[in-house]
Amino acid sequence: MRSDGRRRTLRAVLAITAFALAVRLVTLGTRIFHWDEGRVGYWILRYHETGEFAYRPIVHGPFLFVVNDWVFSVPVLGATDFSARLIVALVGGLLPLSAWLLRDHLRETEVAALAVVFAINPLLVYYSRFMRNDVLVGAFAFVALALFVRALDRGDARLLYPAAASLGLAFTTKENAVVYLLCFLGAGALLVDHRLFRTARSGGSIPHLVRTEWRTALAYRLAAWGGSVRRGVGLALAHTAGALLAFIAVVVFFYAPRPELWHALATPGRLPGVVEAATVGSWEAFYDLWVGGTHQSHDYLPFLYDYLETLLYGAPFVLLFAAIGFVADGYDVADTGGTGSRTLVAAATYWGVVSVVGYPIATDIRAPWAAVHAVIPLAVPAAVGVATLGRRARRAVARTRDDAGAGSDRLAAWTAPTVLAALLLCGAAVGAVGANATYANSADDDEAGEIIQWAQPENELKETLALVHGVARVTDGTDVLFVGTHPPGNPSNVRFYVQNESSLRQPRPGGPAWHTRLPLPWYLERYGATVNSTSPDAETLGPDPPPVVVAASWDADRVGRQLTGYTSHRHDFRLWNDEIVVFVEDDALDRARDRGYVE
Repeated sequence: MRSDGRRRTLRAVLAITAFALAVRLVTLGTRIFHWDEGRVGYWILRYHETGEFAYRPIVHGPFLFVVNDWVFSVPVLGATDFSARLIVALVGGLLPLSAWLLRDHLRETEVAALAVVFAINPLLVYYSRFMRNDVLVGAFAFVALALFVRALDRGDARLLYPAAASLGLAFTTKENAVVYLLCFLGAGALLVDHRLFRTARSGGSIPHLVRTEWRTALAYRLAAWGGSVRRGVGLALAHTAGALLAFIAVVVFFYAPRPELWHALATPGRLPGVVEAATVGSWEAFYDLWVGGTHQSHDYLPFLYDYLETLLYGAPFVLLFAAIGFVADGYDVADTGGTGSRTLVAAATYWGVVSVVGYPIATDIRAPWAAVHAVIPLAVPAAVGVATLGRRARRAVARTRDDAGAGSDRLAAWTAPTVLAALLLCGAAVGAVGANATYANSADDDEAGEIIQWAQPENELKETLALVHGVARVTDGTDVLFVGTHPPGNPSNVRFYVQNESSLRQPRPGGPAWHTRLPLPWYLERYGATVNSTSPDAETLGPDPPPVVVAASWDADRVGRQLTGYTSHRHDFRLWNDEIVVFVEDDALDRARDRGYVE
């Protein structure tokens, strides 16, 4: 890049990043928690209160536990829907900055286009506003790769340390960071294979290439680092060891059990045991559940169909421009001089394609958020595709302008850029506006299932929970009663009932029946509400029901007949075919209003 072009590109990337942050932070707390947010959020609250934490692979990595514990301690924030999602929103909003790290491999327009794709893609926008780890692991892994590439470009081994730390953060968010590492290695192997293929096809000798060109390049790089090859080797080994230590330090800090970590820092003799628990112990727990377990025991084709459907609905522009960019970068002689695909563009494309093929195997449920892991790498060739069409449009304008006169000729001169601008504006509208509109009306959108996972309640439930909060503040004893039940025709399935509510104060899953309450436990725990439940076999609620009673829709009539002076509030509890009814006592609500706890 020229210096003036570099400054212009940097300003564009910074402006795009500011826009991305605004899109993610405005009304961040509007949507009610998803089932998965409620599950993880509840256990973060338990850790925040007790200081006890141990890695449980079923809720993924410890990053959100540790970081949100700090966020919840900030007085102006506390524990809210907004603050719980804040870190994910910030990381997702800052992701466009990573495009600047690749400026030695991408043109000025491609760097800016990459930042735009990261800023407006609907999947990245929506799941940056969601307390989940997928955007986190993708962003940290991408930044780690970009920093590593930058270190090689500039011969600056110091960049290996933030690269290793960023990769370590990726491993603390979600276990599929291992998949990212495998994708990096696989893409590298394909690049080597293609380089050898091109060498053989051009009549070159592959053994000669290995002995001379690559060996010479390596020796040159080592000598540039250290002043001589021997010193360069020593520095490379030292920096590699240092980067590995940085990676391990990040992993150990986050995965170490609490409060054992703090005890070990005060008593260093305990540190080896804590390190072993954070590394070996965590790996064994991960392997037993996600590798040796049965979570991936499912049919491949239905999962692949859902994955592709999500991409076609949530990232159509990324797919279209990625195809254009990959083809143009590899075969457009006018733009590449016949040298073939650039290393970065080809590697990102291979990485993205492998993600599309591989994630339906790796995931345990059909979840739209998994498509994030294909969108992030495919954003690189998509940026190339956007820039390629932009260059062609400018050339068309320049050629037409020379011959264009007044009237229709002049109008024709602007046809190509106008069409391109319309495409990009459509992409921006779908990403920045469409995703945020769906964000607040998730359960009402007929096509929401393409982007939103099914366990999302309707947003109106949040208004009823505000009433529950006020009632809990004026009530002694049990505040909320869940009516245990069996779904019709399924007597073996228990919902809402937990035999021992106090067991939920320990860092354990809480049992399958407790999970059917989600995301309500996140809110009730924040409200300080006392919760109880009835057995599915109980016929009555007792002589003095609590002021709030929660029942499944099929029990609403039976429960309603037992309650006098209560108002019922019916809500969609999942995206499809699942409703709950919340009964709130009128007298308790009036007391809450009198004290100003409810508007």
